Order: sequence, then structure tokens, then C-alpha cells
Amino acid sequence: MAEQLGDLTRTHTCGALRVEDVGADVVLLGWVHRVRDLGGLLFIDIRDRGGVTQIVFDKDDEALMAKGKRLRSEFVIGVTGRVQRRSPETINPKLPTGEVEVVIRKLTLLNEAKTPPFSVADEGQVSEDVRLRYRYLDLRRLKLQANIGLRHRVTAVIRKYFDANGFWEIETPILTKSTPEGARDFLVPSRVHPGEFYALPQSPQLFKQILMIGGVDRYMQICRCFRDEDQRADRQLEFTQVDVEMSFARPDTIFGIIEPLMRDIFAVIGVNVTTPFPRMAYSEAMAKYGSDKPDLRCGMPIQDIGEIFRESPFRVFREIVASGGTVRGFVVPNAGGYSRSEVDGIVDQAKAMGAAGLIWARQAEDGTVTSSVMKALGEDGVKQMLSAAGARPAELLLVAAGEPDATSKLLGQLRLNLANAKGMLNPAEYAFTWVVDFPLLEWDPDDKRYVSMHHPFTAPHDEDLGRVETQPGQVRAKAYDLVLNGSEIGGGSIRIHDAALQSKIFSLLNISQEEAKLRFGFFLEALEYGTPPHGGIALGLDRICTILSGEDSIREVIAFPKTASAVDLMSSAPSPVDAKQLRELHISIKK
Repeated sequence: MAEQLGDLTRTHTCGALRVEDVGADVVLLGWVHRVRDLGGLLFIDIRDRGGVTQIVFDKDDEALMAKGKRLRSEFVIGVTGRVQRRSPETINPKLPTGEVEVVIRKLTLLNEAKTPPFSVADEGQVSEDVRLRYRYLDLRRLKLQANIGLRHRVTAVIRKYFDANGFWEIETPILTKSTPEGARDFLVPSRVHPGEFYALPQSPQLFKQILMIGGVDRYMQICRCFRDEDQRADRQLEFTQVDVEMSFARPDTIFGIIEPLMRDIFAVIGVNVTTPFPRMAYSEAMAKYGSDKPDLRCGMPIQDIGEIFRESPFRVFREIVASGGTVRGFVVPNAGGYSRSEVDGIVDQAKAMGAAGLIWARQAEDGTVTSSVMKALGEDGVKQMLSAAGARPAELLLVAAGEPDATSKLLGQLRLNLANAKGMLNPAEYAFTWVVDFPLLEWDPDDKRYVSMHHPFTAPHDEDLGRVETQPGQVRAKAYDLVLNGSEIGGGSIRIHDAALQSKIFSLLNISQEEAKLRFGFFLEALEYGTPPHGGIALGLDRICTILSGEDSIREVIAFPKTASAVDLMSSAPSPVDAKQLRELHISIKK
């Protein structure tokens, strides 16, 4: 039978006691973390979100010992006692409270617990499905609590920073209009308007732009967003972003606000971030790293060495270069000790990724060169290839040829695979970069039309305005992504603030005037009432916290995430609804 809390009041959290508290009378409230019954001696560890404290029972108090021996893991208890110093041989250096313990005087059993399906006290491997099914137990584990606590501290820093810089936090609607452009919307049927639907916001994009039209000047919001898309380690159906918009902003204005914010955020984990962050054009990122979110920690940029093959005796490469293709490669440092079988394994990896082939070459410390194309190029040709790529002795050069983008993407993925396998991606290193100058539009070969690389409200570069109608594929956007360790943690742009230019972009995207008015009419009308130049960014809070906590999945920093198949195992959502609800919403289900 559970006892009542009564007037029992906590004096300290279970992680707060230190040597200076010795002699103090305390009350601790929490869960039984571990029980160690040594016959004549009984110890329990009590846990709350603050940490763990050891409790020792007086063997001469038979009634208290008997009550203590009933305790099991995850029972909820209150402990009244006195703090004492542990003997030197029993100090636990792994715990902040490890130098003290509490000698119990009174035990209050507030609730019992069934035997949990996994140990909360042990941080061992547990199936993710089991963890998510019993998320209320998983949330008690110290590691997950540390992640959730870190997330709280980060959001507190974010709010404090933006307030100090003159931003207003404003809530934008959750039930809004469906304007599908990219991911699928979540639709919400309207009961009072049969056959019509709200949409959950993929982002507050149009509303934050309207706030700029409304004279708000500086807006931010830590907001929930919803996208009906396939799940990945870094994606959820519902996610949280730090949404920012500023009037009269240039890209430099946005960078100048976000970089100090990153410095403050990373100070939460004791990391000093150096600003300003480097900037890299989209074209350079794709050519050198095969990705628009390059991981810069491991070096190994991709080099274009096609020129040396224009007149080469190596016919295969010569013909590729002549037909507009390229030859590119990257240098793997400290690879002099790779065995031939290891090198062949790298070649097999490349083939499995779709490469027609992969060439390798290296030079020993004594100047001897070896290569998979030694016969075709000869020693001098191999040395020229190594020199063109900047390879030094004991470094391995990996080379592929073909269409430029495809070649860089292949080498970029191979580069990351090798860096992971060889431990070259230091998790304690944080390499920020801004990727800028994205193409405004990209051609969709399936639909045979241009689509926005970011979204249709992104402004073109001033220098490229003359190409918008004549060479739309060559127009650069005033768009920028903030990349950290190979992950896009933020993306934004300067927006179109001129109604005529916005209509022109819609036309290029094959959106008719009628469709534009239907989907964006309220916004297009607002643009005609004196819209200031403006721009902003959205930062992925989940992704940032994942990196800060050293986790691999955003599910480890979200209190109640969905599974990879978009299911909440704890609450069994999604779930059927009864026929009455469907009738009220004017919905019928097709089998």
C-alpha cells in the first residue's frame, strides 16, 4: 500500500549533495535506482533527474531494515536522513555525489512498480522499439535525461540571445492553408466547412514574411513543423526549428546574427566556436566534396586533374576529357601502410557504389611508384598524376572519371566512407561552413520543368536578374545553408519582396496566375502594400542538439519521437477513429 507524500518536502535533488553537506539533515525524493542487499548491510541508490545518491540503512533499526528490504528497482520513495562522508575505500569517483552518503532515518514508500522490461539503471543496449514502447521508463535513464536537459538549456540560451538582439517571439498558426511545394502536407479536415481542409505547417514561411510586411522587423520562434515524408535518422514527421526573419537584411546580416548565436549555443557544452565561419560556393562544395553539406573535418578535398589527360596516352581518360567529362581524385593521408587487399577493397567499394572503375596510385618514401594503371601511363605518367593531385610520399591517390557532378558525388561518398572507417571524423571537432550561391532553380527531367532548389520565395542574385527569363538555369540564389560536420543544421535566404518578380518566378515554375492566386493569393496581395527587403533562416534544433550530445539519431534528443516507420509505439498513433467522428468530418474510408 502506497504511503502519502503529506508534508514531506525535498531539500536537495539526488545529485546535489557534496562533502560540504556532511552533517546536514536532508530529504530526498525519487526512484530506487539500485538495491545492494549484503545481508547485514543494505544500500540503495536513489535517483531523480539531478543524479544519484547512495543511502545506507542502520542494521540496528530492524523495522527500517525490513521495510528497506522490500524495495525494488523503480519504486518511488522519500528518504529522510543525515549526510555523512563515505569511508575512503567506498568513495565512488564516477558519481558527483560519490564522496558522501545519507544514513536513513525514515523511509516513505510512495509507490511500488512492476518489474520494468529493461533496466533503467544500466545504460546497456535495448531494442529501440522496446525503448519507444516504454518511453516513460526510457526517459528516466540518465543519458536520455542528460540529452533532454541539454536541449532545455540550449533553447533557454536561444531565447535569451534573440531577446537581447531585439527579436520578438511570435506564434504563427498551426492550422493553416495547404500550399504544397516539396514535401507532402499533413491535412486536417474541417468539420464546419465540409470537404475543406487545413494543413499543418511545413514551416511558417509565408507568415514570417507577412510579419515583415507588418512592420515587426525582427521575428523569431521555436516552432513545431510537420512534413509527411519518409523517416531517416535525422528526420521526423514533426520537428522543431528555430525560425528567424529580419527586415532590411542581406546575407551578411543573417550571418552576423547566427554566428554569435552558435558561439553561445556551443558554450553550453564548453566548446569555444571560432567566428566568422568560412563560406563556400555551392559549385565549389559539389566539385571538391561531392555534396552541398560537406564534412570538412577530414580534409581530403577532391582535385580536378583532367587537364593532364588531354594529350595523355591513356585513351580512356583522354576520350572522357575530350567529350566534356573530367578526371578527379582525392589523396588519402597516411595510407602508405595500406595493404594491396585493403586498396582492392576500396576499389570494390567504389564499384558497389556505381563506379565503372577506380584508379589508384602511390609513391613510396624511396620514390618508387605503383599504380593500377602503371602499364597504361608508365612511371612518368603516374608521377605526373600524383604531382597534379598534390600527393606526397606514403599517400594514396584515388581517381575516377566521367561526368563532373556524378564523379564528384561518387568520390565524395567514398571519401566519407574511408574517413569513417579510419577514424578521421573527430566527434569533438566542429567544422562550420556557410554554403552559398545555390542555383535558384533546377531542372526536373520527369516533370520537364524548373523547380525551386529551396522555395519559390527565394530572391535571385542581383547580378543575375537579367538572366531570369533568358537563362534561368544559370541564375544564382541569395540562399545559404549552415553546415556542420556534414549535416545541414540551418537553411535560409533573402526573400523576393517585389510582387512583379515573384509573379515572374511563379511563371518560370510553371505555376499559372490562377494557381498562384489560389495557393498564395493572400501573400501576393500583401506584397503589393510596401514590402521591405527581408530575409531569414531556419535552424534545425533537433539536429543541433543531436550533434551537441554526440548522438547519431535525433530520436535521442526528442522526448517522444516516432519510429522509422512513423509510429508512436507508446500511444499507438496513428490509430483508427470511430465512425461517428468520421461522419462529423464528412469522411469515408476506402478499403
